Amino acid sequence: MSLFSLLAVLLLEQVRPLPYDRVVNEPLTHLAGFLESRLNAGERRHAISAWLIGVGGLLLVTATVSLFLAILSPLLVWLWNVLVLYMTMGWRRPSVHYTDIQKALRIGDVLQARRLLVAWRGRGVDGLSSAELVRLTIEDALCASHRHLFGVFACFLLLGPCGAVLYRVSAFLADSWGLRDETDDGDFGGFARQTFAIIDWLPVRLTAATFAIVGNFEDAVYCWRSQAEKSPGDGLGIVLASGAGALGVRLGMRSPESGEIGRHAEIGTDEEADVDSMESAVGLVWRALMLWLLLLLLLGLASLVGG
Repeated sequence: MSLFSLLAVLLLEQVRPLPYDRVVNEPLTHLAGFLESRLNAGERRHAISAWLIGVGGLLLVTATVSLFLAILSPLLVWLWNVLVLYMTMGWRRPSVHYTDIQKALRIGDVLQARRLLVAWRGRGVDGLSSAELVRLTIEDALCASHRHLFGVFACFLLLGPCGAVLYRVSAFLADSWGLRDETDDGDFGGFARQTFAIIDWLPVRLTAATFAIVGNFEDAVYCWRSQAEKSPGDGLGIVLASGAGALGVRLGMRSPESGEIGRHAEIGTDEEADVDSMESAVGLVWRALMLWLLLLLLLGLASLVGG
């Protein structure tokens, strides 16, 4: 059932992409703002209470609907699984941004590529060269493939619809509350970051391992072991290091002392990433997805034979 749920969602996102900002991000933004305005008093117990109310409340609703539908019909359970994955993955949006930036860089339109990357990242990229735009775009694609595809689905495989909701909401709260200076919100954001790091511990390693298997395995493992700590403390350093090694390219940016803009030190191998590397990154993600689908198919066949 998990295999067909994922296939249905991937097809549905191609046929009818979800307006992710309006349907998912805006309601979660309102929820995060409401909880913070009512409960943020700068102490850890307030952070725990807000997180439990926000995440726990949505998990309770998800579990209740799942149990109710399980009583009625397996078909309704499957449709509910598809709906939850459709609402929590949102893979189509970053893939469209990535494709548009790739096209702009392919024809040498650096200004348009910068505008598109700003629209995707929500942060300025003024002054970045074409090569630096390529690096950041590939990084964002690798991170998005984890946050909006592999990470969500890994939790779905472990905990069903509740796992997908847990991953998406906790990731959103970690980003919403946890990216600010702790002097502004005390321990409110810190707890959200720490909790999501625990939730994402296994999924992030599954994604990194998949990249290594379908890419340059030796370089991916080397970069994972030696360079993951160079990335920002958002849990994605392992994915970026493994992805850079699997592609056989250099990602990241040189240090601020060199006069260039970047968010972490260089990772990967010695080969410079270019526009063709962006196509290789697409292939890496799709091969990783195909591997997951193949494993799910084999597990499903094994369960049928065993049954």
